[in-house]
Amino acid sequence: MMENLLIEQVRVVDPANGRDEICDFVVRDGRMQDPGCDVSGLRRIDGRGKLLAPGFWDVHVHFRDPGNPAAETMQTGVAAAAAGGFTHVVTMPNTVPAGDSVEWLRNQIDADLPVRIHPSCCATRGRLGKELADLDTLALAGAAAFTDDGAMVADDGLMRGAMVIAKAHRLPVMDHAVVPSIAGPGVVRDCPAARKYGWPVFPAEAELAAVRRDIRLCEETGCATHIQHLSCAGSVAMIREARSRGLPVTAEATPHHMALAAEDIPDDDGNYRMNPPLGIRDDVRAIREGVMDGTLSVFATDHAPHAPETKSHGFMKAPFGIIGLETAIGVTWKIMVETCGMRVMDWVCGWTVAPAKLLGLDAPSLSSGRLADMVLIDLGHPWVVRPDEFKSKSRNTPFAGRQLPVKPINTWLAGKSNGCL
Repeated sequence: MMENLLIEQVRVVDPANGRDEICDFVVRDGRMQDPGCDVSGLRRIDGRGKLLAPGFWDVHVHFRDPGNPAAETMQTGVAAAAAGGFTHVVTMPNTVPAGDSVEWLRNQIDADLPVRIHPSCCATRGRLGKELADLDTLALAGAAAFTDDGAMVADDGLMRGAMVIAKAHRLPVMDHAVVPSIAGPGVVRDCPAARKYGWPVFPAEAELAAVRRDIRLCEETGCATHIQHLSCAGSVAMIREARSRGLPVTAEATPHHMALAAEDIPDDDGNYRMNPPLGIRDDVRAIREGVMDGTLSVFATDHAPHAPETKSHGFMKAPFGIIGLETAIGVTWKIMVETCGMRVMDWVCGWTVAPAKLLGLDAPSLSSGRLADMVLIDLGHPWVVRPDEFKSKSRNTPFAGRQLPVKPINTWLAGKSNGCL
C-alpha cells in the first residue's frame, strides 16, 4: 500500500537540498509533499527525537545468493538491509556461480523486494582473473559496477581493459585492493593477539601496493575507480593526494575499520577475522580523519555473512568477513558523529548522496513530489547488539554485546513502508 502519513516535528536532514530542520513531514499516496498541505486523514507518527533522511545506500554487500543459503539469501539479506535503514544496496558477484552472466544479473535486478538491489558484476570471467567477462553485454543489461570483490584483479592489463570498457559505459570499477602475492598467508595485522597465538601477519604493503597500482591505472584510463574497504593510513594518504589532483578515485570507509583496531581483538575469536584485516590504531585514526576531511567520501558495510558454525572454531579456522547492515547506522553515528564531531549532514551524505554519485545515479533526496525513499532513525534509542535478534541468517559480528546510541526504526521504498512501524 502507498503510504499516507504525517511525521510530526521530526528532524529532516536532506543533503541534496542542503536541508537540516525540524518540521512536520507529509507523505500522501506514497509521494513527499510540500509543507502546509492538507494533513487530514493521515497516519500520524511522533517525530520528536527522531531523524528523517533519504533511505541509506550501501555499495558493498554480500548476500551469498545463489550458492550459500545457509549464510544468507537475497530475502534475508534484504530484510537485514531494511532493518538497518537501507533502501538501496549493491550486491557483490562472488556467488556460486559467480556473477558474470546476464541471467545472474537479471535474477538480482528483477527481485520484488523492499530494498532495491543494484548488482555489481564480475570484472573477469568466473572471478578467476584470467580473462575479462563480457563487460559490454553486462553493462547494457544493467550492471551497476564491475568488481572481482573477494579477490583483486591482479593483472594490470586485465584491470586496464576493464577500466577502459567501464569508462565507455560510465560505470565504476571497484577493487578489492590486496595484492595476493604480498599478502601471502597473512590474516591479521601485528598485534598482541597475533603474537600470542602465532597468527601469520598481513603486511600493510599488500594493500598499499594495490592502491598505488589502481591510482596509476585510474590516471591512465580516466575510469571512475573505487577502492573498497580501506584499512591502512598509507592508503588514505594516497587517495587524498590522488583526489587533490582531480582523479576520479573514491574509497569507502567501513564501520569496523573506523571503529576497531587490531589491538582490540580480545582473544581467539573468529568474528574479528576479515579481509583486509583490522588496522592498527594509527590506521583507525587515519581512516577517521579521512572521513572527516572528505577523502573517504563513501560509507559501506562490506556485509559478509557466514553460517554461525563456520565462525565458532577460532580465528585461524574462520572464513574472512563480518556482517554489518544492522549495526552500521549505530556504529558510524557513535564513532563519527559523537566521537569525532562529524556534521550530521555530512554523515547522511556518506550514506546517500556519495554512494549514488559513485554509481552515476541521481542523488537521493526528500524533494516534494518524489516517491518516498526514506529512513526514520530514533536518536534517543540506545540499544544493545544481540545477534540472535538479527534479520540476517548470520551472526558473525564483533559488536555483539555493545551498546549503540541510535537505531533505525523504519524505511520506505518508492512510497511503501517496510512494515516495521
